[in-house]
Amino acid sequence: MKKKILLVEDEENLLKTIRLNLELEGYEVICAIDGGSAVRIFESGGFDLVILDVMLPVLDGFGICEAIRKTDKEIPVLFLTAKSTGEDKIRGLRIGGDDYMTKPFNLEEFLLRVEILLRRSGKKDTSSVADNFSFGKYKVNFATYDAVSVNGNITLSKREIDLLKLLFEKKGEVVSRDEILEKLWNDDALPTARAIDNYILNYRKYFEENPREPKHFFSIRGVGYKFVE
Repeated sequence: MKKKILLVEDEENLLKTIRLNLELEGYEVICAIDGGSAVRIFESGGFDLVILDVMLPVLDGFGICEAIRKTDKEIPVLFLTAKSTGEDKIRGLRIGGDDYMTKPFNLEEFLLRVEILLRRSGKKDTSSVADNFSFGKYKVNFATYDAVSVNGNITLSKREIDLLKLLFEKKGEVVSRDEILEKLWNDDALPTARAIDNYILNYRKYFEENPREPKHFFSIRGVGYKFVE
């Protein structure tokens, strides 16, 4: 069965070019040229990937992504946009984007990223962690991104959820930085070790009575990161 892609782009020539090349790769492509129609089309269901421009009429790409994530936390979202600032990229990834490419782009690289996102999303979920995970008085819901933390109810970002789930699956074990990068990050957005450390610091703020003396989340210098239940 063909993979079904929602392509949202208001530049006609670029829309036709991207659609043609995706169809040549064997994908079924449904197009939208504004944010409002994109959300309505997505709600019809059956999509395997969403490709979003950011600067769109009616509702921009960030708004579309936020609307999608209210009902679907898993479908991969690729931003393909001329908005190239670091702030825009961070915002796109923080609200639930899985990848972010800036225009102009290399077509071969674009098609490869599409293939990788579809391959990852198509893998069977072999996770040993249920949608709801509890440790001590803390709770995390991987389906809704909600959690009960030191300071009450909070909502986590997609990246926080993904990394948290990996650490929970490997509880008691040290998870290397290389494994985290391989499973959770694309090559264009490789974080520094400090960036991953910041996620661990956030977890300590959320789930440790005393973040300076952690009992659950540890950074093992030069090795990786560990969760202890």
